[in-house]
Amino acid sequence: MDEIVKWLDENAPTELLGTSRGGGAFDGYWGGRRAVDSTPARLRWLEVCASRGLCAPTWLPAYGGAGLSREEAARFEALLRERGLPPPLVGFGLAMLGPVLLEFGTEDQKRRHLPGIASGQIRWCQGYSEPEAGSDLAALACKAEIHDEEIVLTGQKVWTSHADVCDCMFALVRTSTKGRKQEGISFVLVDLEQSGVERRRIRLISGASPFCEVFFDEARAKLSDLVGGRDQGWTVAKALLGHERTAIGSAIGSQLVSLEKALVGAARQHLGVDDGPLPDGLLRDAIARCLIDERCLALTISRVGQSDRPGPESSVLKIAGSEIKQRRHALMMRLTAGEGLGADDDVTRDWLRSRANTIEGGTTEIQLNIIAQRVLGLST
Repeated sequence: MDEIVKWLDENAPTELLGTSRGGGAFDGYWGGRRAVDSTPARLRWLEVCASRGLCAPTWLPAYGGAGLSREEAARFEALLRERGLPPPLVGFGLAMLGPVLLEFGTEDQKRRHLPGIASGQIRWCQGYSEPEAGSDLAALACKAEIHDEEIVLTGQKVWTSHADVCDCMFALVRTSTKGRKQEGISFVLVDLEQSGVERRRIRLISGASPFCEVFFDEARAKLSDLVGGRDQGWTVAKALLGHERTAIGSAIGSQLVSLEKALVGAARQHLGVDDGPLPDGLLRDAIARCLIDERCLALTISRVGQSDRPGPESSVLKIAGSEIKQRRHALMMRLTAGEGLGADDDVTRDWLRSRANTIEGGTTEIQLNIIAQRVLGLST
């Protein structure tokens, strides 16, 4: 790791030192052909890290990674935090698709798709939910017909995060209506830059939204981009959800340091005190409870680590992270009193946006069912 320390000292853009306050798998630069939030420093940081495989440090060099062990990768991430450097790249490709391709993908699929993810050239979105298939995901109806070496897709996806700025989608589609509904689902990789694909943004109550509807009208995908085999997508889908839930919980838990400063700072401003203990005991108690919950979540995440295949326990992180985040923003609204009620205020927007945290990525009710049945072994 001495070599990495030296490399960071020589290559990290000075403009980015000290700019990161902690974040998770979805907090940073996403890359892709349609990227609009780049700066010269971020692009330079991505380029030098990608050249060393450090955007996906544990992946093999043949797949665009650096071939580091998990311990070495954790040390690299710690070095970034020490220097206040943002991760060079984030996104669904790294956190979700990449791990399932490593587990279920063919060698051809890995070599064709993983380097584009690890270099930030291709940005991926997730095509799971449909208008009639949300919590009951296996009820999905987006149809995929196989003709020779092509898959023809017709149907709709909804609540697809960032679809309007992504290049490709990993999607669940129905390739059979026989047997149990889970048995006729396939996992396919789709290029969104083609005729037959329409993307529409969805406006949220917060006034801003990453969500989209995606419509397929005889869009095409390669048969060679069917991951895990025809009608075998449900197994792949469940594995990916484990990575997604872990990433969501981890992303929320990683914001602890900035949270503490924000809460205490807002409380001091609200109460008009610059230093010393806050004079409102009930408010001190509420802040302390929130910070204790956040610390417990962060410690749990550090104990869990990054598994090759997160199990149903990932639902615990999803529930804890999303509910703690909602309490966090509710407390911030309380601290800012009436000042935070303006429609264009960031505090209000964040509070409104947090309402979706216990729905997206699998509702809390679904996660509780998973914990009861697959973690605790309870029967219905």
